[in-house]
Amino acid sequence: MLSDAPRTGYVVKVYPRFSETFVVTEILAREAQGEHLEIFSLRPTDDTRFHSELARVTAPVRAIAPPRRVAPLWQVLRDAAADPFLAAAIGRHLGDLVASEASDAIQAIEIARQVRARGITHLHAHFASTATSVARLAARLSGISYSFTAHAKDVFHDSVSADDLDMKLRDAAFAVTVSDFNLRHLRETFPRRDRLHRVYNGLELSRFPFVTRAPGDELRMLSVGRLVEKKGFGVLIDAFDRVREAGIAARLDIVGDGELRDDIAARIARSPHRHGIRLRGPLPQDEVARCLAEADLFVAPCLVGGDGNVDGLPTVLLEAMASGVPCISTAVTGIPEVIRHHETGLLCEPGDVVGLSEAIMAVARPGFDRVGIARRARALVENEFDAARQAARLAALTAEASFATERKVA
Repeated sequence: MLSDAPRTGYVVKVYPRFSETFVVTEILAREAQGEHLEIFSLRPTDDTRFHSELARVTAPVRAIAPPRRVAPLWQVLRDAAADPFLAAAIGRHLGDLVASEASDAIQAIEIARQVRARGITHLHAHFASTATSVARLAARLSGISYSFTAHAKDVFHDSVSADDLDMKLRDAAFAVTVSDFNLRHLRETFPRRDRLHRVYNGLELSRFPFVTRAPGDELRMLSVGRLVEKKGFGVLIDAFDRVREAGIAARLDIVGDGELRDDIAARIARSPHRHGIRLRGPLPQDEVARCLAEADLFVAPCLVGGDGNVDGLPTVLLEAMASGVPCISTAVTGIPEVIRHHETGLLCEPGDVVGLSEAIMAVARPGFDRVGIARRARALVENEFDAARQAARLAALTAEASFATERKVA
């Protein structure tokens, strides 16, 4: 009997993760339109701060801990073997399982068991790395469909295996990615894979009201992101120094945390204008929204890391555009799809300190059309990045995949 109500299991490496607000937004939007979701988390979170939006998620979270000892591993196999369907599936796919990382294989077996016990009809993973490896195996074992969202590091990082990604694309019912840039790259790299779609990460627009900003005596600059190479904060600090040396009154808040925190703090300490820069640490979404409401300019100085790591399309950049903050960013991956030079913001070359400082100084000039750019940016976000529309697209793709799988089985 065919079902018209898919039950989707989300497979994520860590849930919740402080920096991955887009996952929570997507889940909330899908729940709002009536979808039944469950979440499988492969690793415990080590975040100590959480966004308030998490409390609105109703999907149960299943922690699938990787076994550290033989006894728990054996119990997973025993539990799976109690289901004759799964026992046979493990035998059929034994080669696939032993070719995988041990933790991936065992977690996939446990998710497959829960998929069958809970009536889940489709699995969706975020990032084409560990989570998709596990989702793919679990789907094969349980006889359901799976899909995944590819972002940036999981596509462009030097560690990405083209053969592994090709296998995941081959076996998936569909795959989505977060920009047209990514979509072109994947279609050119894997021309035989035709079930690829671009679905932007969406925003819950009601949470980011548009506010027109009147120029003040001081340019209040804001940048938000993990303190890692690809975010370009070192370039921003150097550009800020040039802006201040040009006689422009400005201050800069940097929000975030990460592996380069000590390096960035030391760089700020060496700046002759260090008293105008605050390193504020990580903040929850509601506090970031307050920072956006107080800012005159948002800067996302993204660049390509030495290991190929790069941003896909920073969610906080979209949040700033939605909020009415004029934005400056760089021509990296999907960013030019939203920052259209002198239309919805200003665009610089990645790593260009001089170009970035000149863009900041342009915004600071009295004749710069901050309001016009901000209004056009908000309109673009409303048209292209509404989480409800993106959720409807994902729901339609999921329903089609689940229906096709059920027809195959029936």
